Amino acid sequence: MKRIQLVINNDVKKYSEEFFIKGELKCILNLYAKMVSNGSWKDYSFSSGSREVSFDVYQRASEKPVLRITKNFKPKYFNEKFFIKDRNGNILRKSENLDNLISKTSWNKLKLIK
Repeated sequence: MKRIQLVINNDVKKYSEEFFIKGELKCILNLYAKMVSNGSWKDYSFSSGSREVSFDVYQRASEKPVLRITKNFKPKYFNEKFFIKDRNGNILRKSENLDNLISKTSWNKLKLIK
């Protein structure tokens, strides 16, 4: 697994593709704060690979995350830059823009399977 680093200055192009940039992380953490206040989500983690980095959401302390918001570093198609996966790895939604993906998804209607 790659080592994850916190980058304060996102103007450096070297780090922009290795992790979520500042605006993307802000958007994801705002969603996380909203869902925690609802009581839907309890915990989160980051996972990183050579092709993608993901923000994993947990409903309880379990082995697998219930949802993953993923940034794909080398998408085959333009609309596969960001996507949401369920517990089994199935892609629920995908988009080329993270803001559109998060704003157009009705998070309360997503069924979290126990």
